Amino acid sequence: MTAPEGLAGVLGGPVLTVAPALLGARVTHAGVTVRLTEVEAYAAAGDPGSHAFRGRTARNGAMFGPAGRLYVYFTYGMHFCANVVTGADGEASAVLLRAGEVVAGGDTARRGRDHLRERDLARGPARLAVALGLDREHDGLDLLDGTLVLAQPPADPARVRTGPRVGVSGEGGDGSRFPWRFWLDGEPTVSPYRPAVRRRRG
Repeated sequence: MTAPEGLAGVLGGPVLTVAPALLGARVTHAGVTVRLTEVEAYAAAGDPGSHAFRGRTARNGAMFGPAGRLYVYFTYGMHFCANVVTGADGEASAVLLRAGEVVAGGDTARRGRDHLRERDLARGPARLAVALGLDREHDGLDLLDGTLVLAQPPADPARVRTGPRVGVSGEGGDGSRFPWRFWLDGEPTVSPYRPAVRRRRG
């Protein structure tokens, strides 16, 4: 299987256009397919929640493009999270794959995670990355070369909802400054919203 024609053009659009367009898309890797039900958009300029807010680093280099690459980062010393790079080359925008439904390869996705319910196998960005077998070695992977397949059946636009991103600081008091989280209404795999928690200095 290969990525569908025209996908490169879709991913090359503005991140706030690409993010909701990815809802319902199917991502296949390592024998597992996940249907995306929740994503978050991240830009660079003016977006304090973005890893690229302060410029290019060794960690975030893949985020600067070109569009159609995978940006995978390690967080909290234990989890990997996967993003689809969007926009113009050098623009540093990406869509975090936050949650989805495992629709194929369930036995593979469950391996070593028998404690999880079916809906939780890819519910949250870390679990989604585990389900698809993605880690730091996949950072910079070209989504258009067939190693990871991204198919894009359209979701019903009437089901798309938007709101503040999960656990991101600098969003404003109620998160309304960046309503850049998108999800499909009524999907049990969508992760619960949690605002950022300020850490107190000791």
